[in-house]
Amino acid sequence: MPNPNPEKPYQVLKRQKPWRDAYYYQKSEVIYQMTYVFCQRFLPPHGDRTVDQMVQAARSGKQNIIEGIEDGETSTEMHIKLLNVARSSLQELREDYRDYLLSRNLTIWTSGFERYEKMQTFCRQHNKFEDYQPFLPKWDEEEMANIALTLCCMTDTMLNHQLQKLEKEFVEMGGIKERMHAARTGYRQAQDQELAALRQEVPMLRKEVERLKALLRINNIEF
Repeated sequence: MPNPNPEKPYQVLKRQKPWRDAYYYQKSEVIYQMTYVFCQRFLPPHGDRTVDQMVQAARSGKQNIIEGIEDGETSTEMHIKLLNVARSSLQELREDYRDYLLSRNLTIWTSGFERYEKMQTFCRQHNKFEDYQPFLPKWDEEEMANIALTLCCMTDTMLNHQLQKLEKEFVEMGGIKERMHAARTGYRQAQDQELAALRQEVPMLRKEVERLKALLRINNIEF
């Protein structure tokens, strides 16, 4: 497989941005913490499986993002797989929030609703849990569920874009085996080129040595 950038040598390990710096991870952390508080405040502590399902789905989304980014250094395939798992978990959680609102005759905020645009702007501009934490004891169930829905949708969009990027990289560069083969092949090619250059240089050096010897003889200089 040819190197698309010959000036840059192949790397076996892919250097990943730290997972804490990824916006889709940061939003998934908010979703998890918010879901935990939501279940504590608005769902019964016993006898409702929805609590465990929602908390586990939120946790799965967050944890699979972490594992996907960490494993991505060696395996693009695993990175793609785990981010897809994260997407699936957050989609499941999104449906739980939607069902909660519908089953209780609460409003799902959509375009045209008076608070929709402000909610979208706030969620778009704030990624970290500390931005949301002061509001969690204050928001009512409709507010918190709609904000969680919005965060799930935004995180899903970000994950989808990241997956498209990873799939493109995989098609172009392959997985760990292809990168190892390319790196080894590139190293051998560089070694062969260096050896060929040295072989071409040897006859030239020999000629130069003979020329210098002859010059020394002409000048009656012993060596």
